[in-house]
Amino acid sequence: MKTAFWIARRFSFARKRFRIINVISAISLAGIIVGVSTLLIVMSVLNGFQKLALDMFTTLEGPVQLVSRNGDPIEVSDSLLASIASVRGVASAEPFAEGEAIMSGGEKSELVMIRGLSATAHRELMRKTGTVQPYFSGETVSSGILLAERMKLSPFHEIKLFSPELITLGLEMLSEPYMLAALKIPETKVASRFTLQKIFDDRYVLAPNNFARNVLLLGGSSYSGIDIRAEAGVSGPELKKRLDRWLLASPLRKSSTLRTLESKYGDIFAVMELEKWASFSVLMLVVLVAALSLTGSLAMTAIDKQKELFYLRCLGLEKPQFMEIFLIQGGMTGIGGTAAGTALAWIVCRLQEAYGLVELPSKSAFIIEAYPVSMKTTDFLAVGATAIALSFLVSLYPARKAASIAGNHSLETKTN
Repeated sequence: MKTAFWIARRFSFARKRFRIINVISAISLAGIIVGVSTLLIVMSVLNGFQKLALDMFTTLEGPVQLVSRNGDPIEVSDSLLASIASVRGVASAEPFAEGEAIMSGGEKSELVMIRGLSATAHRELMRKTGTVQPYFSGETVSSGILLAERMKLSPFHEIKLFSPELITLGLEMLSEPYMLAALKIPETKVASRFTLQKIFDDRYVLAPNNFARNVLLLGGSSYSGIDIRAEAGVSGPELKKRLDRWLLASPLRKSSTLRTLESKYGDIFAVMELEKWASFSVLMLVVLVAALSLTGSLAMTAIDKQKELFYLRCLGLEKPQFMEIFLIQGGMTGIGGTAAGTALAWIVCRLQEAYGLVELPSKSAFIIEAYPVSMKTTDFLAVGATAIALSFLVSLYPARKAASIAGNHSLETKTN
């Protein structure tokens, strides 16, 4: 192996009779560098958009939620909240009420999602969005800006909110008219309009927990779930692992489950992940084309070094060793190009993170000004391993060609 590596290095850097070999080799190396760096930069930008979307969701919701397995409300007690808060890495555990409701304002009605927040969760939302005025207070609510514009709702506009189940109860009570008086449709006012994320802006109504529970007909200490947030420095996946261990030892393990935002909004994140790996497949073709040009370079090197190959055969080298020489030569180009491309991508991504060099086309249409970047070790490993593997694969043909040339008996006559 050491001998094959030394010979491969000599073949790579020795002067060749055919200058075109040097040009093709340089093109192969440059192509791998450009392909690997471009692929990593694009994947890091797509990771950045995915992280941005997750951050926008966590503005309103916890990255991990404790919910019922069958979708029913869960009973929340102070002891349960204290038990969750005692898990290492948990910053807060706040109950929430969330469900579908019918909102009627003026001549229009729509099916919306109402989400109740605790006082602590409300203050945290204000802190994260930099809002001074509360979104709601008492019995008022806050409407997503797209929903409000669609229904022409202005601040202090009176609306009615009620659960679809209330209609079902009303129909069931038609046989007992004296009970209908007990059914009351909650009325309230729109205190503000918010903008957080398109899904929330288009369909959500924020309200105090008690009002939301009243709309959703949740009695006693029933809630839809518990939002669990992590302390600074603790990632979502790590928090989920710790909470999984806590739930496994908890009496709630059979009736409750832990849900991440990636699973709750699975369709959105699945599309973003599909876009990322589709980009990987398309841009990897650039690396493949560059690697294929390496085949021609190595094959021409084998032809150029016919005499040297014959001398090596006379010194006792066998066919597997000749193949090893050219596989190492191709692998050296692949590893060098991949390493340089990876380093270039890392530098560009770091500069983009620090200075936002490349800005978005229309900054006013986004909540950020420059392309977001998030580098993942797994992406770098996947791209690097694939590029190097392709370099070795395309080196197989010229390696066999070199072994065939070295074993050609007609060389003896030409050499003599």
